This record gives sequence, C-alpha cells and structure tokens, in this order.
Amino acid sequence: MKQAIILFGHGSREARWIEPFERLAARIRKRLPGIAVRLAFLELLSPDLPAATAELAAAGVQWLRVVPVFIGAGGHVRTGLPALIEGLRRQYPAVTLECVAAVGEDDEVLEALAVYCVRDLP
Repeated sequence: MKQAIILFGHGSREARWIEPFERLAARIRKRLPGIAVRLAFLELLSPDLPAATAELAAAGVQWLRVVPVFIGAGGHVRTGLPALIEGLRRQYPAVTLECVAAVGEDDEVLEALAVYCVRDLP
C-alpha cells in the first residue's frame, strides 16, 4: 500500500517561515524513506491541502495522514480542517485519509518544547 504524510501549516509571506517545515519533512523522509512526505498550507503558500492531496492520489497513494503542524488548535484546525478533510474523503474515496490532532495537542511534543525552553538555564 502506498502511503504518504502531508505536513499542514498555516502559511506566511515571510520567506524563511517555511524552513522548519522543510527540515521536519526531511527528517521524516530520512526515517521513512518509502513514504512520500509533502507540505501543504492553509493560505499564502502553495500547495494548499486539496492540491497536495490531488497530487498524491494521482500518484497512487492509498493511505494519507494529514498532520496539522500548529502549536494551538484554533478555529482553522477545529472547524475548517475537519470540513476540508471530509470533502477530500468524498472526493478521493479510494484513499484512506487520516487527520491527526495538531502537534501542539500531543503531550510528547509539549514535553520536547518544555525541555527546549529550560535547556541551558543556570
């Protein structure tokens, strides 16, 4: 079964904003070389989530995980994203589409952030 991951971020006009997302995607690709990893954005950058999903579905992906790379889960993640995911499920019924919680909702991610915040304190 062909699998893929889409890292879904907000988007920004700032050119360097995308760099951590690209580094995260590269780390995932290194860990899972057989899984396609793409970036997609809510606004201001391309591709958006429908375009990234269309590309992967056309490439024969059968299982797709969307990972919202948001620290907090505001309206975009809690309301807009579920509606978008449901529409994509209807559009691509041959693709099992899973959307996990925003990264900031995960206790292990929060623990890693806490370690970072206190690192090197006297």
